[in-house]
Amino acid sequence: MANVRPKKALGQHFLTDLGVASRIAATLDSAPDLPVLEIGPGMGVLTQYILNAGRDLRVVEIDTESVAYLRSHFPALDGRIIEGDFLRLPLDELFGGEQFALIGNYPYNISSQIFFHMLDYREQVPFCSGMLQKEVAERLAAAPGTKARGILSVLLQMWYDVRYLFTVPPGVFNPPPKVHSGVIELRRNTRTDAGCDEALFKTVVKTTFGQRRKTIRNSVRGLLPAGTALPDTPLLGMRPEQLSVDQFVELTLEVEKLRRQ
Repeated sequence: MANVRPKKALGQHFLTDLGVASRIAATLDSAPDLPVLEIGPGMGVLTQYILNAGRDLRVVEIDTESVAYLRSHFPALDGRIIEGDFLRLPLDELFGGEQFALIGNYPYNISSQIFFHMLDYREQVPFCSGMLQKEVAERLAAAPGTKARGILSVLLQMWYDVRYLFTVPPGVFNPPPKVHSGVIELRRNTRTDAGCDEALFKTVVKTTFGQRRKTIRNSVRGLLPAGTALPDTPLLGMRPEQLSVDQFVELTLEVEKLRRQ
């Protein structure tokens, strides 16, 4: 069959540079013993390298035209194509409940949602790599004190070591996006417990970054009973992008204590 038509509604930008595809696929060498789930394989530019490496691979694709193309051109994927939406997949039911690596040329329009969904199944996914919009990739890897740091930076870095690997120009895609892309790698860290109420931690992170121009002292007031006296600590005088994951844990414990007073 003919090549798949990129669909704007699905955020499709098909990678055409085989050298870049090979470099992205090679990131899986860091997780050699894990089966692999590829998100949005399209016409299989990454898929071919993963299969050639002999990996136990499944792919998830929502585009019916892409699914037909993959079935026609990659017989090795017979019975290994999941036709549907990754964001609705129960990841703990794949690969017999075993851990797996995640990879993809992630659709720009849902890339953040992909990582939020992965976080819900972090014990299943000890390794993840792939390509997304450069600005988003930089945000995921952003260190404390940098302007790029945001909600997903903190939530991901609680559980993963995130590295920005390399930048990819627009011209190697069909159609070319209006922005550069970035390739990242995430490895599950050694943290086994949030060290605080995890739901409250997420609320604190989202609340403070939702008012990122304010100091922590001012942004957390809405999480506390009216009239609560706040302690005079340096942490409350900072802004959210300045805080490390451990400092957000400390802040969450402080909010929890103030709520009980």
